[in-house]
Amino acid sequence: MANTTESGQRGTCWRMAISAAAGVLFAAIGVRAQEQKPGGWTDQEKPIAAALSTLRKLPEDARAKKTKELALEIRALNAASNPRKERLALGLAGLSTEGDPGHEVLQEVATTLARALKEQPQTGPSGMPAMGYVELATLVKYEHVTASLDDPQYAVAVARVEQDDSKRKDANFTLKDLTGKSWTLKDLKGQVVLVNFWATWCPPCRSEMPDLNALYEKYKSKGFVVLAISDEEESKVRPFIEQGGYHYPILLDPGRVVNKEFIVEGIPKSFVYDRDGKLVAQAIDMRTKRQFLELLKVAGME
Repeated sequence: MANTTESGQRGTCWRMAISAAAGVLFAAIGVRAQEQKPGGWTDQEKPIAAALSTLRKLPEDARAKKTKELALEIRALNAASNPRKERLALGLAGLSTEGDPGHEVLQEVATTLARALKEQPQTGPSGMPAMGYVELATLVKYEHVTASLDDPQYAVAVARVEQDDSKRKDANFTLKDLTGKSWTLKDLKGQVVLVNFWATWCPPCRSEMPDLNALYEKYKSKGFVVLAISDEEESKVRPFIEQGGYHYPILLDPGRVVNKEFIVEGIPKSFVYDRDGKLVAQAIDMRTKRQFLELLKVAGME
């Protein structure tokens, strides 16, 4: 997942559901920065950090296999002699949800992150839970993995994720698309609606757009609507969409009003509403065509 500013094109981000101001930390940037500092990664950490920085480049099958291998390698690190074990586990977690590695792989990633947090507890800003606890709570909530961690920060993170989710259920907006047409979410009852937050500079966003467009073309006659929301200026969005040949509505939110209402701090992120206007499914990162289809099935789209 990329963060919600254009600097996100320089690396992969870690989700933060703490506050919009807190922003997102990039695993790949952290890898490079540590490699350049004396006393950075330990000899055991270095090859794992290097593998994280190139994980995105692997084909899907190879990436899933490598993700599981890295989860086990990180878990095996001695926390006493590898002080950045938690950072590596967090970086892997942020990368693991891009695409479809499978539930087994995601479970290994979550187990590794929980273990690293237990061995190397972190402190968050201003009394808020540290990033790792929020990431773990997010994985458990939206990727349906399990985790065991007896830590007050994790309990706070779980409560915060639930609170944010509750707020999104009542969200509504009116935005204009590139043709000038206004779209209001609450007015679309009777249709299955997928709200997708994205940006032109975001690699995971760009990766999922062809599949999203294909699904829109296939199901729009059956009452399927995609509302893709970008916080960029029209001058950047329009040529990108025209060049890509995407046909679903592209909505503009340059003031990030709707992004804030949905508590979007990392993209891509998708929300699916059924024909009764009820929020029934969410995606915290890039999805494949198969994964999108699973989300639509939850909303009653066959």
